[in-house]
Amino acid sequence: MNIREAKLRNEIAQIAQQLAKTGLARSSDGNISVRLSNDKILITPAGAYKAWLEPQEMVKIDLNGNLQPRHSDMRPSSEYLMHLAVYRQRPDIQAVIHAHPPMAVALTLVGQPFPADLVPEGLTALGEVPTVPYARPGTAQMGEQLKPYLSKHDALLLDHHGSLTVGKTLKEALIKLERLEAIAQLWMLANKIGTIIPLPAEELDFLKEVGIRQGQHPLKGEPLG
Repeated sequence: MNIREAKLRNEIAQIAQQLAKTGLARSSDGNISVRLSNDKILITPAGAYKAWLEPQEMVKIDLNGNLQPRHSDMRPSSEYLMHLAVYRQRPDIQAVIHAHPPMAVALTLVGQPFPADLVPEGLTALGEVPTVPYARPGTAQMGEQLKPYLSKHDALLLDHHGSLTVGKTLKEALIKLERLEAIAQLWMLANKIGTIIPLPAEELDFLKEVGIRQGQHPLKGEPLG
């Protein structure tokens, strides 16, 4: 194992523990992957309890889903096909996080579109966050459902299921996930207090342009803030 692979294994374990700590993925929910090379990725193992995940438990597979090495007795996350769909369609993407952020997922349960225009960072750092139609977890259909959305979006909600955020690094994908959940929480809280007052129309146009100019949709460069 080379130094880079060892480093990435550690990063995946750290992020898995962070997701568990913050409630963005509970128990064995969610999965994380990172690109090792043009044709290989590291991904969290099937059924792994995220709070206790160790670097040596990560599974190496190629973009056809074959174990590397083939005789390994490790098994990748049951949702590895969703990750492979991202890497095949987006050569620029180096990391994928699928989580179950409760507030953001709750929006999909009632058919509420994600409120990307609620606060400035929603538009500058995330852009529009569409909800991908429901697909049975662990099936090839999940990857197929993503395809129409991947070219223009780095953050997606999965109907009645979870979220998908991608980036050039695991940290970037994690930041997008945390912003996603924070904005959903703000929307829930504001609706309990009163009627949400939207940002002025001209400010929305400006913020959208900032996000596009910085290449945030899809991800390039750094967001404001």
